[in-house]
Amino acid sequence: MSTPRFLDEIGSRLSELAANSPARDIEKNVKAMLGSAFSRLDLVTREEFDVQREVLAQARQKLGELEARVAELEAKLAAGGGRPA
Repeated sequence: MSTPRFLDEIGSRLSELAANSPARDIEKNVKAMLGSAFSRLDLVTREEFDVQREVLAQARQKLGELEARVAELEAKLAAGGGRPA
């Protein structure tokens, strides 16, 4: 009966040691340093990147449509088939 209690006590002490270990402090300091360094950089979030990628795709599609329309109007003008609008 005392064995489970003993194991629980050892587990809780190990958890307490791990929480107070220097490795935990080093991890916190490294995370803080990296967070500070990243905040100084001009970075965007993944969501902002995805939105801008979609806007760019739409702009490229519209540009392709406009280029095709200009080419069509230039062809008509060259053939003398009408006046440009």
